[in-house]
Amino acid sequence: MIDLHTHSFMSDGELIPSELFRRALAKGYTAMAVTDHADGSNLETLIQGLTAACLDWNSQGGPLTVTPGVELTHVPPALIGPMIKRARKLGAKIVVVHGETLVEPVAPGTNRAAIEGGADVLAHPGLITAKEVELAATMGIALEITTRRGHSLSNGHVARLAKELGAKMVLDTDTHSPGDLVDDRFALQVVLGAGLPEVDFQIMQSNALEILHNIG
Repeated sequence: MIDLHTHSFMSDGELIPSELFRRALAKGYTAMAVTDHADGSNLETLIQGLTAACLDWNSQGGPLTVTPGVELTHVPPALIGPMIKRARKLGAKIVVVHGETLVEPVAPGTNRAAIEGGADVLAHPGLITAKEVELAATMGIALEITTRRGHSLSNGHVARLAKELGAKMVLDTDTHSPGDLVDDRFALQVVLGAGLPEVDFQIMQSNALEILHNIG
């Protein structure tokens, strides 16, 4: 399992990073990003802390590689592009943007701002429009199919448009607690539940691996 969207207690997750990594390893993960919620108030300290945690873990040379990142969350759309650039400058290797999920009052325009700003992943983008999906396909921005309750309500919509319009997809858990981590078997069921064929699970995993390999 490769997962680009997880949270630790450095935002609203339940686990310190090292326990999150250990539990992911036990689930069969081979690579993951820890992407705690961020805005201008905590961006710098969050990236510093997650970078240190990932360096400590990766220094062991084990079978799970971890990567520090952020999820820009409920940031006003006009600030998303500049904040993506700032996050990368501060050392975030993966930048996820909290999309216009059906279950939270995310500001309209967030999906488009995340795509135009060059995020790596647009998380749970809700009822994303065809024009936004076309733009994501053109810019190579990955759209998230999520295993997380609530956010997953629009998986079928996202999957259908992504397939029709050629946008990349990744499968993430948006983990906040130990029970949110999944193994490959459950992840595959979520992909099938979104109306996608089994092969798309491996394509999503390859897309996630490509994003990790392209980290500067």
